[in-house]
Amino acid sequence: MKAISAIIRQTGGPEVITWEEAMLPPPGPGAVMVQHRSIGINFIDTYYRRGIYPMPLPGGLGLEAAGVVVAVGPGVTQWREGDRVVSFCPERGAYASHRNIAAASLFALPDAIDDDTAAAGFLKAATAEFLVERCARVEAGWPVLVHAAAGGVGLILVQWLKSVGALVIGTVSSAAKAEAARGAGCDHVINYAETEVAPAVRALTNGAGVRVTYDGVGRSTWAASLDATGRRGLIVNYGNADAAVGPVELAVLAQKASLVNTRPTLFDYYTTPEERAAGAARVWEMIASRQIAISIGQRWPLAEAAAAHVALEGRATTGSSLLIP
Repeated sequence: MKAISAIIRQTGGPEVITWEEAMLPPPGPGAVMVQHRSIGINFIDTYYRRGIYPMPLPGGLGLEAAGVVVAVGPGVTQWREGDRVVSFCPERGAYASHRNIAAASLFALPDAIDDDTAAAGFLKAATAEFLVERCARVEAGWPVLVHAAAGGVGLILVQWLKSVGALVIGTVSSAAKAEAARGAGCDHVINYAETEVAPAVRALTNGAGVRVTYDGVGRSTWAASLDATGRRGLIVNYGNADAAVGPVELAVLAQKASLVNTRPTLFDYYTTPEERAAGAARVWEMIASRQIAISIGQRWPLAEAAAAHVALEGRATTGSSLLIP
Protein backbone atom coordinates (compact mmCIF):
# COMPACT_ATOMS: atom_id res chain seq x y z
CA MET A 1 0.00 0.00 0.00
CA LYS A 2 1.39 3.40 -1.00
CA ALA A 3 1.19 5.95 1.81
CA ILE A 4 1.88 9.69 2.07
CA SER A 5 3.25 10.75 5.46
CA ALA A 6 4.47 13.94 7.12
CA ILE A 7 8.10 13.73 8.26
CA ILE A 8 10.28 16.17 10.18
CA ARG A 9 14.04 15.78 10.07
CA GLN A 10 14.81 18.70 12.37
CA THR A 11 12.84 20.70 14.87
CA GLY A 12 11.71 24.22 14.12
CA GLY A 13 8.87 26.18 12.56
CA PRO A 14 6.07 24.83 10.37
CA GLU A 15 8.44 24.88 7.39
CA VAL A 16 10.28 21.80 8.72
CA ILE A 17 7.27 19.61 7.85
CA THR A 18 8.09 17.62 4.72
CA TRP A 19 6.28 14.80 2.92
CA GLU A 20 7.31 11.30 2.02
CA GLU A 21 5.56 8.89 -0.34
CA ALA A 22 6.51 5.27 0.10
CA MET A 23 5.16 1.73 0.07
CA LEU A 24 3.78 0.79 3.47
CA PRO A 25 4.66 -2.82 4.37
CA PRO A 26 1.97 -5.20 5.65
CA PRO A 27 1.28 -4.79 9.37
CA GLY A 28 3.45 -6.91 11.64
CA PRO A 29 2.42 -9.03 14.62
CA GLY A 30 -0.04 -7.25 16.87
CA ALA A 31 -0.54 -4.39 14.41
CA VAL A 32 -3.12 -3.29 11.85
CA MET A 33 -3.07 -0.99 8.83
CA VAL A 34 -5.54 1.89 8.98
CA GLN A 35 -6.61 4.07 6.07
CA HIS A 36 -7.19 7.52 7.53
CA ARG A 37 -10.32 9.41 6.59
CA SER A 38 -9.91 12.37 8.95
CA ILE A 39 -6.94 13.50 11.05
CA GLY A 40 -7.08 15.62 14.18
CA ILE A 41 -4.69 18.51 14.76
CA ASN A 42 -3.72 19.12 18.38
CA PHE A 43 -1.47 21.73 19.95
CA ILE A 44 0.77 18.98 21.27
CA ASP A 45 1.75 18.34 17.62
CA THR A 46 3.48 21.72 17.58
CA TYR A 47 5.38 20.86 20.78
CA TYR A 48 6.99 17.87 19.05
CA ARG A 49 7.67 19.86 15.88
CA ARG A 50 9.33 22.69 17.85
CA GLY A 51 11.34 20.33 20.05
CA ILE A 52 9.56 21.30 23.28
CA TYR A 53 8.79 17.61 23.65
CA PRO A 54 11.72 15.46 22.46
CA MET A 55 11.24 12.85 19.76
CA PRO A 56 13.55 10.70 17.63
CA LEU A 57 14.39 12.28 14.28
CA PRO A 58 13.44 11.82 11.56
CA GLY A 59 9.92 11.18 12.77
CA GLY A 60 6.23 11.59 12.07
CA LEU A 61 3.68 14.01 13.44
CA GLY A 62 0.15 13.66 14.73
CA LEU A 63 -1.48 11.57 17.43
CA GLU A 64 -5.14 11.35 16.45
CA ALA A 65 -7.02 10.05 13.42
CA ALA A 66 -10.18 8.23 12.42
CA GLY A 67 -10.39 5.71 9.62
CA VAL A 68 -10.98 2.12 8.62
CA VAL A 69 -8.92 -1.03 9.11
CA VAL A 70 -7.63 -2.27 5.74
CA ALA A 71 -5.24 -5.03 6.84
CA VAL A 72 -4.67 -7.06 10.00
CA GLY A 73 -1.32 -8.40 11.19
CA PRO A 74 -0.58 -11.82 12.71
CA GLY A 75 -2.05 -12.44 16.14
CA VAL A 76 -4.66 -9.68 15.95
CA THR A 77 -8.09 -10.97 16.88
CA GLN A 78 -9.97 -7.90 18.07
CA TRP A 79 -10.07 -6.12 14.70
CA ARG A 80 -11.18 -7.07 11.20
CA GLU A 81 -10.88 -5.40 7.81
CA GLY A 82 -13.62 -2.82 7.46
CA ASP A 83 -13.82 -1.92 11.17
CA ARG A 84 -14.14 1.80 11.82
CA VAL A 85 -11.61 2.97 14.40
CA VAL A 86 -10.10 6.04 16.00
CA SER A 87 -6.75 6.40 17.71
CA PHE A 88 -4.79 8.65 19.96
CA CYS A 89 -1.52 7.31 21.18
CA PRO A 90 1.93 8.42 22.25
CA GLU A 91 3.44 7.18 18.98
CA ARG A 92 3.35 9.92 16.37
CA GLY A 93 2.47 9.38 12.71
CA ALA A 94 -1.21 10.27 12.28
CA TYR A 95 -0.42 12.89 9.61
CA ALA A 96 -0.58 10.22 6.92
CA SER A 97 -2.94 8.71 4.37
CA HIS A 98 -2.33 5.20 5.80
CA ARG A 99 -0.57 3.94 8.89
CA ASN A 100 0.49 0.73 10.58
CA ILE A 101 -0.38 0.97 14.27
CA ALA A 102 -0.51 -1.32 17.30
CA ALA A 103 -3.92 -2.94 17.56
CA ALA A 104 -4.03 -2.08 21.26
CA SER A 105 -3.85 1.64 20.44
CA LEU A 106 -7.19 1.67 18.62
CA PHE A 107 -10.68 2.40 19.87
CA ALA A 108 -13.86 1.20 18.17
CA LEU A 109 -15.79 4.02 16.54
CA PRO A 110 -19.55 3.82 17.20
CA ASP A 111 -21.81 3.91 14.15
CA ALA A 112 -23.43 7.12 15.38
CA ILE A 113 -20.11 9.03 15.38
CA ASP A 114 -18.81 10.22 12.01
CA ASP A 115 -15.12 10.29 11.10
CA ASP A 116 -14.70 14.06 11.31
CA THR A 117 -16.33 14.28 14.74
CA ALA A 118 -14.14 11.45 16.03
CA ALA A 119 -10.89 12.90 14.66
CA ALA A 120 -11.73 16.42 15.78
CA GLY A 121 -12.96 15.56 19.21
CA PHE A 122 -11.83 12.24 20.65
CA LEU A 123 -8.46 13.25 22.11
CA LYS A 124 -9.79 16.62 23.24
CA ALA A 125 -12.93 15.11 24.80
CA ALA A 126 -10.86 12.42 26.51
CA THR A 127 -8.69 15.23 27.85
CA ALA A 128 -11.75 17.03 29.20
CA GLU A 129 -13.03 13.77 30.71
CA PHE A 130 -9.95 13.11 32.78
CA LEU A 131 -9.36 16.77 33.67
CA VAL A 132 -12.87 17.26 35.03
CA GLU A 133 -13.85 13.88 36.41
CA ARG A 134 -10.62 12.23 37.50
CA CYS A 135 -7.98 14.94 37.96
CA ALA A 136 -9.83 17.84 39.60
CA ARG A 137 -13.07 15.95 40.38
CA VAL A 138 -15.11 19.10 39.90
CA GLU A 139 -18.40 19.29 41.79
CA ALA A 140 -21.63 21.16 41.09
CA GLY A 141 -21.52 24.78 42.14
CA TRP A 142 -17.75 25.16 42.01
CA PRO A 143 -16.45 28.30 40.25
CA VAL A 144 -13.89 27.23 37.65
CA LEU A 145 -11.61 29.25 35.37
CA VAL A 146 -10.80 28.02 31.85
CA HIS A 147 -8.06 29.82 29.95
CA ALA A 148 -8.37 29.80 26.14
CA ALA A 149 -12.02 28.83 26.48
CA ALA A 150 -12.68 29.07 22.72
CA GLY A 151 -9.89 26.69 21.73
CA GLY A 152 -10.29 23.08 20.69
CA VAL A 153 -9.97 21.67 24.21
CA GLY A 154 -11.42 24.80 25.79
CA LEU A 155 -14.83 24.57 24.14
CA ILE A 156 -15.22 20.92 25.11
CA LEU A 157 -13.91 21.56 28.62
CA VAL A 158 -16.47 24.33 29.13
CA GLN A 159 -19.32 22.06 28.05
CA TRP A 160 -18.11 19.20 30.23
CA LEU A 161 -17.84 21.50 33.26
CA LYS A 162 -21.35 22.79 32.68
CA SER A 163 -22.64 19.22 32.49
CA VAL A 164 -21.45 18.63 36.07
CA GLY A 165 -22.92 21.93 37.27
CA ALA A 166 -19.85 24.14 37.59
CA LEU A 167 -19.91 27.92 37.26
CA VAL A 168 -17.52 28.53 34.37
CA ILE A 169 -15.43 31.63 33.75
CA GLY A 170 -13.57 31.59 30.43
CA THR A 171 -10.80 33.75 29.01
CA VAL A 172 -10.54 34.61 25.31
CA SER A 173 -8.66 37.00 23.04
CA SER A 174 -11.39 38.45 20.83
CA ALA A 175 -15.08 39.24 20.59
CA ALA A 176 -15.65 36.36 18.17
CA LYS A 177 -14.03 33.91 20.56
CA ALA A 178 -16.07 35.36 23.41
CA GLU A 179 -19.22 34.54 21.47
CA ALA A 180 -18.00 30.98 20.88
CA ALA A 181 -17.20 30.53 24.58
CA ARG A 182 -20.63 31.79 25.61
CA GLY A 183 -22.20 29.46 23.08
CA ALA A 184 -20.41 26.55 24.77
CA GLY A 185 -21.90 27.53 28.12
CA CYS A 186 -19.48 29.95 29.80
CA ASP A 187 -21.29 31.85 32.53
CA HIS A 188 -18.79 34.70 32.30
CA VAL A 189 -16.23 35.54 29.61
CA ILE A 190 -13.17 37.75 30.08
CA ASN A 191 -11.42 39.18 27.02
CA TYR A 192 -7.85 39.32 28.30
CA ALA A 193 -6.89 41.74 25.53
CA GLU A 194 -9.12 44.31 27.23
CA THR A 195 -9.43 43.26 30.87
CA GLU A 196 -6.97 42.02 33.48
CA VAL A 197 -7.99 38.46 34.26
CA ALA A 198 -7.33 37.91 37.97
CA PRO A 199 -9.10 41.03 39.30
CA ALA A 200 -12.08 40.27 37.08
CA VAL A 201 -12.24 36.69 38.38
CA ARG A 202 -12.06 37.89 41.97
CA ALA A 203 -14.88 40.37 41.31
CA LEU A 204 -17.04 37.63 39.77
CA THR A 205 -16.48 35.35 42.78
CA ASN A 206 -17.01 37.95 45.50
CA GLY A 207 -13.29 37.99 46.18
CA ALA A 208 -12.97 34.26 46.82
CA GLY A 209 -11.35 33.17 43.56
CA VAL A 210 -12.06 29.93 41.73
CA ARG A 211 -11.78 26.39 43.08
CA VAL A 212 -10.03 25.12 39.94
CA THR A 213 -8.09 26.85 37.16
CA TYR A 214 -7.49 25.03 33.89
CA ASP A 215 -4.48 26.51 32.13
CA GLY A 216 -3.41 25.15 28.76
CA VAL A 217 -1.56 28.33 27.79
CA GLY A 218 1.44 28.28 30.12
CA ARG A 219 3.95 30.97 30.94
CA SER A 220 1.93 34.04 29.96
CA THR A 221 -1.07 33.03 32.08
CA TRP A 222 0.75 31.57 35.11
CA ALA A 223 0.62 34.77 37.18
CA ALA A 224 -3.08 35.25 36.44
CA SER A 225 -3.77 31.63 37.36
CA LEU A 226 -2.02 32.09 40.71
CA ASP A 227 -3.94 35.27 41.50
CA ALA A 228 -7.34 34.03 40.31
CA THR A 229 -7.34 30.72 42.21
CA GLY A 230 -8.86 30.78 45.69
CA ARG A 231 -7.67 29.35 48.98
CA ARG A 232 -6.60 25.68 48.74
CA GLY A 233 -7.58 25.79 45.07
CA LEU A 234 -6.10 23.69 42.28
CA ILE A 235 -4.23 24.96 39.21
CA VAL A 236 -4.17 22.35 36.45
CA ASN A 237 -1.49 23.15 33.85
CA TYR A 238 -2.41 20.73 31.08
CA GLY A 239 -0.54 22.40 28.21
CA ASN A 240 1.82 25.19 27.19
CA ALA A 241 0.50 26.76 24.02
CA ASP A 242 2.46 29.91 24.82
CA ALA A 243 5.53 28.44 26.53
CA ALA A 244 6.26 26.09 29.37
CA VAL A 245 5.97 27.55 32.87
CA GLY A 246 9.49 28.20 34.11
CA PRO A 247 11.00 27.13 37.42
CA VAL A 248 8.37 27.42 40.15
CA GLU A 249 9.20 28.35 43.72
CA LEU A 250 6.96 26.09 45.77
CA ALA A 251 6.73 28.81 48.41
CA VAL A 252 4.59 30.87 46.04
CA LEU A 253 1.84 28.25 46.35
CA ALA A 254 1.83 28.82 50.09
CA GLN A 255 1.91 32.58 49.69
CA LYS A 256 -1.13 32.43 47.41
CA ALA A 257 -3.19 30.64 50.12
CA SER A 258 -2.07 27.00 50.04
CA LEU A 259 -2.65 26.36 46.34
CA VAL A 260 -2.13 22.98 44.68
CA ASN A 261 -0.56 22.69 41.23
CA THR A 262 -0.45 19.69 38.90
CA ARG A 263 0.84 19.05 35.37
CA PRO A 264 -1.08 15.96 34.20
CA THR A 265 -0.92 14.23 30.82
CA LEU A 266 -3.66 12.34 29.05
CA PHE A 267 -1.67 9.15 28.63
CA ASP A 268 -1.17 8.71 32.38
CA TYR A 269 -4.96 8.62 32.75
CA TYR A 270 -5.53 6.29 29.77
CA THR A 271 -2.91 3.67 30.63
CA THR A 272 -4.59 0.36 31.42
CA PRO A 273 -7.15 -1.34 29.16
CA GLU A 274 -9.77 -0.73 31.85
CA GLU A 275 -9.02 3.01 32.04
CA ARG A 276 -9.04 3.31 28.26
CA ALA A 277 -12.34 1.49 27.89
CA ALA A 278 -14.05 3.43 30.68
CA GLY A 279 -12.77 6.79 29.46
CA ALA A 280 -13.78 6.14 25.84
CA ALA A 281 -17.23 4.95 26.87
CA ARG A 282 -17.74 8.15 28.85
CA VAL A 283 -16.66 10.27 25.88
CA TRP A 284 -19.02 8.51 23.47
CA GLU A 285 -21.82 8.83 26.02
CA MET A 286 -21.29 12.58 26.35
CA ILE A 287 -21.24 13.09 22.58
CA ALA A 288 -24.23 10.82 21.89
CA SER A 289 -26.29 12.53 24.60
CA ARG A 290 -25.39 15.93 23.13
CA GLN A 291 -24.01 17.12 26.44
CA ILE A 292 -20.94 18.09 24.45
CA ALA A 293 -20.81 19.12 20.81
CA ILE A 294 -17.61 18.97 18.79
CA SER A 295 -17.02 22.27 17.01
CA ILE A 296 -14.95 21.95 13.83
CA GLY A 297 -13.72 25.39 12.89
CA GLN A 298 -11.17 24.61 10.18
CA ARG A 299 -10.27 21.92 7.65
CA TRP A 300 -7.12 21.70 5.55
CA PRO A 301 -5.97 19.18 2.95
CA LEU A 302 -3.38 16.81 4.43
CA ALA A 303 -0.56 18.40 2.43
CA GLU A 304 -1.28 21.81 4.03
CA ALA A 305 -0.34 20.74 7.55
CA ALA A 306 2.24 23.54 7.77
CA ALA A 307 -0.44 26.18 7.10
CA ALA A 308 -2.59 24.58 9.79
CA HIS A 309 0.26 24.87 12.30
CA VAL A 310 0.75 28.54 11.42
CA ALA A 311 -2.93 29.24 12.11
CA LEU A 312 -2.94 27.19 15.31
CA GLU A 313 0.14 28.87 16.79
CA GLY A 314 -1.12 32.27 15.71
CA ARG A 315 -4.30 31.69 17.72
CA ALA A 316 -6.26 32.18 14.51
CA THR A 317 -8.42 29.09 14.96
CA THR A 318 -11.65 28.43 16.80
CA GLY A 319 -12.72 24.99 17.95
CA SER A 320 -11.08 21.91 16.46
CA SER A 321 -9.06 21.65 13.25
CA LEU A 322 -8.73 18.76 10.80
CA LEU A 323 -6.48 17.49 8.05
CA ILE A 324 -8.31 15.63 5.29
CA PRO A 325 -6.33 13.02 3.29
